[in-house]
Amino acid sequence: MDDTAKLKHVITHWVEHNESHLDDYRRWGETAAKLGLDSVKAEINAAVEKLSRSNDHLKKALSVMK
Repeated sequence: MDDTAKLKHVITHWVEHNESHLDDYRRWGETAAKLGLDSVKAEINAAVEKLSRSNDHLKKALSVMK
């Protein structure tokens, strides 16, 4: 496997890995809300937004490579 193929594979893995964490973060954000920890939920939601944007950039990088 050449470096370009490896890079595509690694970026794909990062996107999938991030998406699995996003699901967990969202669930824990809802748990925080149920516990009345609104500021904690807000911070988790901010992290979700930033990780989602990070994935957008990784996906763009993949699209350039294909």
